[in-house]
Amino acid sequence: MQGKKFSFRSMIAENGVRSLYDGLPAGLLRQMFYATARFGLFETFRDWLHQIRGKTDFASRVAVGAITGGIAAYISCPMEVATVRMSNDVTLPPDQRRNYKNVVDTVRRISTEEGITAFWRGSAPFVQRAMLVGVFQVATLDQFKAMFVDWFGQTKDSIPNVFSASMASGLIYSLATMPLESSKNRMASQRPDPTTGKLLYTGTLQTIRSVTAKEGFLALYNGFLPYYIRCGGHTICMFVCVQMLRDVYDKLSV
Repeated sequence: MQGKKFSFRSMIAENGVRSLYDGLPAGLLRQMFYATARFGLFETFRDWLHQIRGKTDFASRVAVGAITGGIAAYISCPMEVATVRMSNDVTLPPDQRRNYKNVVDTVRRISTEEGITAFWRGSAPFVQRAMLVGVFQVATLDQFKAMFVDWFGQTKDSIPNVFSASMASGLIYSLATMPLESSKNRMASQRPDPTTGKLLYTGTLQTIRSVTAKEGFLALYNGFLPYYIRCGGHTICMFVCVQMLRDVYDKLSV
């Protein structure tokens, strides 16, 4: 819904309730690539850096989170493009829709019609966003947990403590990464100009400048509420589940 104010009501009215889940299969596959690579690489790089430096501090966690987040994002770019294409297709005018059937059809058609390189169209803002997500999640979660212990008397690393810190962390990184998310979506779903054959958006900064000049800077935050619900929900589920697994592991290790 580029250039239009987002609302669940109008989306459901125009395309039905099922449109809320357009791109879900591709999104699940994307998480399988992105999340597993991100956490696996983070643990590996963190331990490797610890062997070299002899310690693991705040700065090293931030650096490792940014690097591994970027690598994981680049690996999962094909599924990200498929997710964006499937989700945005129903928002286009009928004569401009690609009418993808499913995730397999989406991947097949993109590779045959546009070439393999199309899967990495918009990879720069996706990777940059992922690096920021790694930085802001790692850097802010522990800080908020400590702050909430002092402010509200929460027990450190308890489920309420992790839950509230995750909500705050999710808000911070949603605000920081929404412009990159908007840029990535516009770059991934665009069509070449029918006359010149050129793409409207060619890079992250160019996309942000172009959208800001034509629609205003706040246009980059269109759809922020569902984006925060997604990011906050993902952050809460991720960190709460990790904490629950750690608690179980600690009990079994006793």
